[in-house]
Amino acid sequence: MKLSEFILLGEVEKQHTVLHRGVLVAKRTEETSLVFLFHLGGYYVETWCSLANRSVTEYRVFDGTAPLEPYLKEISLQHLLN
Repeated sequence: MKLSEFILLGEVEKQHTVLHRGVLVAKRTEETSLVFLFHLGGYYVETWCSLANRSVTEYRVFDGTAPLEPYLKEISLQHLLN
C-alpha cells in the first residue's frame, strides 16, 4: 500500500492496516501518549495512543528519516562495540 493510499483510509482501516500489515519497529513514551512506530512498505506510521485510556489519538505518516530521531537514542550499540 502506498503512503498516499494509507492517508486516505478511515480510522478503522488505518488501525487494521497498521496492525496486520505493519512491522512494529519501536515504541516510546511522551507526556500523555505511548507512541508505536510501524514500518509499512516504504514509509513509517507512528500510532499515538492516549496513556489515559489507551485509545489511538493520531496517526503520523512519513517516508523520510528525520522523524526517526527520537527512536535512535533508545537503540543501544554497546553490544556492537564489544
